[in-house]
Amino acid sequence: MPVYTFTPADIDPLLEGLAILGTGGGGSPEWGRAIMRNDFAHGRHPQIIPLEEIADDATVVSGGIMGSVKKLEEFGTEAIMAHWEERFELEAVTRVMEGILGRKIDHMVPFEVGGLNTPVVLSLGARLGIPIIDGDALGRSAPETQMTSFIGHGVSLTPMPLIDYNGNVVIVQSAVDPTYPDQLGRWVVTNGGGLGANNHYPMTGRQAKRAVVPGTISQALRLGRSVQAARAQGADPVAAVAAEMQGVRLFTGRIVRLDEEEKLGFYFTTATIQGRGANDGQTARLVIKNETMLLEIDGKVRAIFPDLVLLLDPATGRGLMSVELRPGTEVALVGARCHERLREAVYSDIGSRAFSPARYGRPDLTYRPLEELAR
Repeated sequence: MPVYTFTPADIDPLLEGLAILGTGGGGSPEWGRAIMRNDFAHGRHPQIIPLEEIADDATVVSGGIMGSVKKLEEFGTEAIMAHWEERFELEAVTRVMEGILGRKIDHMVPFEVGGLNTPVVLSLGARLGIPIIDGDALGRSAPETQMTSFIGHGVSLTPMPLIDYNGNVVIVQSAVDPTYPDQLGRWVVTNGGGLGANNHYPMTGRQAKRAVVPGTISQALRLGRSVQAARAQGADPVAAVAAEMQGVRLFTGRIVRLDEEEKLGFYFTTATIQGRGANDGQTARLVIKNETMLLEIDGKVRAIFPDLVLLLDPATGRGLMSVELRPGTEVALVGARCHERLREAVYSDIGSRAFSPARYGRPDLTYRPLEELAR
């Protein structure tokens, strides 16, 4: 497959799939829609390139915007699109990274797949005139910068330049603990206007071919098309998601209680879900830190991050955002294995700290694969 250039017709299915893969986070697809429409309106055409097509000596980096979901909503899409035409923080911080590395960046790879955070990287590529790698660091969304396949495959998170909304620039040159850059970044953004951007994980093309979770942007496009086709044909869209993801429907029910808190740029939620249909009489507990982290059914652990718990509307198969959940919301939960490269990262020494369940309040747990928990 050569370089693929997106068209306006791709917007809806792409965002449909990205919202599902976002596992409750990754940013609202409405923001992604605004970004892509704005790019097409300004004559910019995002492109992706297959991972195996990049040169071994290419310079590859990752990155994205940082900030609170609620802060974005305070600004609104029109104001942010206008601001980004004047100063696009993600482009500015990428130029800082080029200065640090002393060379031009050939490709960006998204940190994660999600309704906002993938389109914003596609926009960066279109603005810089470079194709974005068809892949990311997770095959889903995640709340913290160190939670990546990259980190378990020998790619350093640092140097990591950050820029906030006010224009302040901070560079994390190195870090002893893999969680430190993200913690510092949250502080910088929180104290610099509530929004910003970072650039990180500099690597060669050869390293990227070992570390990137491949094909996830094109997967989102296929997934979105499958769900839309199921709806049009009157078929079960949740079953279409499970089939496309080679996953399993774990639970269906109604949220009866939400315990919520927003702090340090994260949206923490514990949802208690009363089972319906095949899960009648059962109770699920879903722990969310921006994204789905842990699922327990009747007190038994059924899925642990970074395996995917896809958070869906049972009627439409639409990917639900964690911030839109309310008592009474009907949900369907589909479980899917994370990519083998990501599992390898989790099992590495640095990955065991970076992905630790202690990061979402469960230091008593260690990662176990979805299929093992099913047994």
